[in-house]
Amino acid sequence: MKKTSLSSALMIAVVGTVALVGCKKKEAEVVPPPAASTPAPAPMVEAAPAAVSVTSVTVGNTVGADQSVAPVAILGAKDKIVVSVKTSGTASNVNVAAKLTYQDGQVAGEQNASLNTTDAGTTNIEFTKPSGWPAGKYTAEVTVDGKAAGMPQQFEVK
Repeated sequence: MKKTSLSSALMIAVVGTVALVGCKKKEAEVVPPPAASTPAPAPMVEAAPAAVSVTSVTVGNTVGADQSVAPVAILGAKDKIVVSVKTSGTASNVNVAAKLTYQDGQVAGEQNASLNTTDAGTTNIEFTKPSGWPAGKYTAEVTVDGKAAGMPQQFEVK
């Protein structure tokens, strides 16, 4: 038989105790409740649609002092084409666009303007073509904030 010293036995007991303590399950950590958080941001609200309506669309080639445009059904090849959009209502930075379409469906020109009004107003959109407009029939269409507005106007270039 082999003799074991007291210190060896004590050492084995200490190692066993440490091993048992190491295998012991850890108690669940206590998680503090979340601090009061800031409220969620309010949902985005879409801007109200423009409270503006188109009262008339006119095509001509000259603008009067009061921004009015006399309607012209036949224009010259070198004429400036003015699409006049009369509106009523209130609008702030609303996009007004005019598009000229040639008789074969080809887009002859597109222009945009920003509409800012609190009452009745006129927005004129001008088109020029230094080389001259091809002879034929055209249609002027207007959109306000991306939606068709007013009656499309037909005119002819000779």
